[in-house]
Amino acid sequence: MGMYSHSKISTFEDCKLKYKFCYIDKIRFERKKAAHLVLGTVTHAALEKLYKDLSYQKIDSLKDVLDFFDKEWTKEWTSEVINPKEEEGITEDHFKAMGKKYVEDYYNHYKPFDQIKIIGLETKDKLKLKDGSVYDIRIDKLGCKDDTYFVCDYKTDSRLKDQSSADEDRQLAMYSLWVKKKFHDAKNIVLMWHMLKFDKEVTSERKLKELDKLESQVVKLIKEIEKCKEFPPNVTGRCIFCEYKSMCPSFKHEAQIEELPLKKFKENDGVKLVNKYSELTTQKKEIDTELEDVKSDLISFAVQQEIDRVCGSNKTISVKEYEKIVYKNKGKLEQKLKELGKYDELTMISYPKLNSMVNKGEIKLGKLIEKIKDYRLTISNKKD
Repeated sequence: MGMYSHSKISTFEDCKLKYKFCYIDKIRFERKKAAHLVLGTVTHAALEKLYKDLSYQKIDSLKDVLDFFDKEWTKEWTSEVINPKEEEGITEDHFKAMGKKYVEDYYNHYKPFDQIKIIGLETKDKLKLKDGSVYDIRIDKLGCKDDTYFVCDYKTDSRLKDQSSADEDRQLAMYSLWVKKKFHDAKNIVLMWHMLKFDKEVTSERKLKELDKLESQVVKLIKEIEKCKEFPPNVTGRCIFCEYKSMCPSFKHEAQIEELPLKKFKENDGVKLVNKYSELTTQKKEIDTELEDVKSDLISFAVQQEIDRVCGSNKTISVKEYEKIVYKNKGKLEQKLKELGKYDELTMISYPKLNSMVNKGEIKLGKLIEKIKDYRLTISNKKD
């Protein structure tokens, strides 16, 4: 059985191709640092220092913690950091100020930091699951108060975690399974997210039945991962930070032409084909619109002239009036057709819906289907 973690499983859910590159092919690149990741890393480090010093009965001053924050920030924020907010005028200084504000608010909120007894910082351990798989445990802060244990996570997210997402969160809930097995005196386990931007706590608790169900879901996901044979890419807004962009079929060509001089860029076959396809698509839309306008004008002309044939230089167009049937109430219509015994005769298969059900394995049609490779073109604006 393999070793799994929240990050590993989430990668599979987010993008199967990235999972393959990272965990199957084991291709390693230096990960590109994003501004928000630097913010999270340095803020975590400052709060970890605060509690580590506390374990030696040393209560750091706010200045001590902020000075440490400054040193860590200088090490982490390099020229390689990607800042997607730069075009909006959000600079390194703004991110740094945000992080220091988070630390200051936390410090003032929890001083003298005796709400719970800290029994672990950046806790690392393994949890054996019911199928024999091993799940990686990494807890920012683990504490207890009598027989209640607290699994805490620091979050620098720009959105406040709502209660429903907290109650559905997999990461900390899986960690609470480990707490249950590790600490037998734990009668209650509170999952706690410190939402640093908002200076708020969001908490959640799980019953034993819920945890057992969650473990079964994770085991099922692991089986899906281990059986997976196809690893398609999934393009999302997070792709900008992906270290595998130059290998991904969705971004490989972009990476190839990114550094080309203007002349060679314009001569690239792919660039020329996309430009031509885009141009023809635009022309087609314009022609379709114009065609509808001319059709409407032809009908108006025929009606005004009281004719049903309009002549051109070498073509004629017939304009015939007919009664178009518009069906108003789909539900009542289906019921009426069933009463008349005509519903089955008139019902057509919804192939898009059927295709979806076949692909998801909801319907098995055996030799009645054959899967062949085909291609679909979708045109969109290039993002800078």
